[in-house]
Amino acid sequence: MERILLADIGNTCIKLGLADDSGPEGVGPFRTWSLPTRMPHTRDSLGLALIGLLGREGLGEGDFSACAICSVVPDLTPILRDAVRLYLSCPVLNYPDDFPPGLENRYDQPTQVGADRLLAAFAARTLFPEPASLISVDFGTATTFDCVTGQAYLGGLICPGVLSSHGALASGTAKLPRISLEADADAPLIGSNTSTSMRHGFVFGFAAMTEGLCARLKKQLPGPCLVLGTGGFAPAIAAVSSCIDHVRPDLILEGLRLAWKSGRR
Repeated sequence: MERILLADIGNTCIKLGLADDSGPEGVGPFRTWSLPTRMPHTRDSLGLALIGLLGREGLGEGDFSACAICSVVPDLTPILRDAVRLYLSCPVLNYPDDFPPGLENRYDQPTQVGADRLLAAFAARTLFPEPASLISVDFGTATTFDCVTGQAYLGGLICPGVLSSHGALASGTAKLPRISLEADADAPLIGSNTSTSMRHGFVFGFAAMTEGLCARLKKQLPGPCLVLGTGGFAPAIAAVSSCIDHVRPDLILEGLRLAWKSGRR
């Protein structure tokens, strides 16, 4: 059995996962962890963090066949690559440079597509090959909508993210509190306090945006069309949204695993 370390370097978090080559394609990851992206990382600080996390699983240097990385933070990519090589002694593969992209990229300028968007689209298509079209909605630092028809990535939309919008509102309005972004009702309540007003405004507001944009995008895509939600806030939004068919919070890590398996055939 071959084991791989997966790393999704996003603007907010570095998400790590463990996977291996056992099990069907739709299974995995896996054990996952998150590290903050925006801090002064060095090769050694990341390497020691990896050793500490993996050591809790009884793993360390020499236990991995490879590390697969998807990154939207170019400055951090070589630091993590060097940490993995030094502390885990395994090769590092970067998506899409070191993998077949898996989909035809129809973006006007293909290199401008974020690796995370392309990988999420590839993972969605691999996991759900039957529908004519797919929309992957990633509730991350930004909210992105990525469209696939057949084996082609078409492009999509980039909108404000849940967390970044919440942070901008809280930092720009002194009297508004920071809140958890979880709804406790099936429909938005008329908030009688600031916390409920904000919480339901954000959760149901993003749910309504998702429903409206997916409905408009579906009109441009061959049907049937399946909608996947991913990212940290996907479960909260999907719980109150009528348009998300499946939630895969770790779709990027799943895509890295699938791309690695595909590249080894």
